[in-house]
Amino acid sequence: MKNRFYDLNTYFRDIFGCRVQKITVDAGLNCPNRDGTISEHGCIYCNSKGSGTDAHARGLSVSEQLVSGKAALSKRYNAKKFIAYFQSFSNTYAPYERLKDLYDEALSVEDIVGLSIGTRPDCISEPVLTLLENYSRDYLVWIEYGLQSANDSTLEMINRGHDFECFRKAVELTKGRNIKICAHVILGLPGEEKNQMLETARAVRDLQIDGIKIHLLYVIKGTKMEELYLNGGFRCLEQEEYCGIVCDFLELLPEEMVIQRLTGDPHRDELAAPMWALEKAKTLTMIREILEKRDSRQGKFAS
Repeated sequence: MKNRFYDLNTYFRDIFGCRVQKITVDAGLNCPNRDGTISEHGCIYCNSKGSGTDAHARGLSVSEQLVSGKAALSKRYNAKKFIAYFQSFSNTYAPYERLKDLYDEALSVEDIVGLSIGTRPDCISEPVLTLLENYSRDYLVWIEYGLQSANDSTLEMINRGHDFECFRKAVELTKGRNIKICAHVILGLPGEEKNQMLETARAVRDLQIDGIKIHLLYVIKGTKMEELYLNGGFRCLEQEEYCGIVCDFLELLPEEMVIQRLTGDPHRDELAAPMWALEKAKTLTMIREILEKRDSRQGKFAS
């Protein structure tokens, strides 16, 4: 392992032998935590875009988004192959036939070698998992389940709409199908101390999944989280503090787990706090420097 953690680029090169990039896709889907099925308000940190690009609202089809993304990423990174990343909202939350049409359209685009499906653990079903399993015979398939925290009181506080047991059941239902599983977690959620964040690392580790995305909690304008922040309901982590916790987190994860993300990536115009969240390169450098200074690595305390 060249790095002190197993990053996504290394993982892709191990499989495909070339640079592979994920292309974000907005399929125009919804979320049960916004459409009234669970809630109409969504998670308190999420805005109306659902972490999306608004590409669907601008009339761009899945294939058009992928063709555009290919051109940009080929030029920027010299990427040769691509993964269609269905990111916005919950991308298994639609009728089976619609999902199949969307996934088929993505895989019909030249040089798309796989799917990455972002969704909630309460939005999965046996038929959809079987569909993804069928794709996995010819393509690399990841499903990305939003967990955020293994602490049920935190999940309730952020209006997540499910508990940790729901996540665990989704993972167990997905295992054994040749579908790679990634968990999304957020560090710095209101009310959580460092020990609770590290309990999430241990919980994810014990489920023996394939990958993880570690996000910084940043405050987006116009969200319930912004109201809470402005009213003094919590404080954002400082940059060095966050980086130290990320390193503690990595030390608890198995060395073969793919680290797909180490920080957030907010849009400048939407960000309310902390402003250092815009310093992605500096944050990543700081994480590497802390691991170097500790002479530590992913998996050091995983057993």
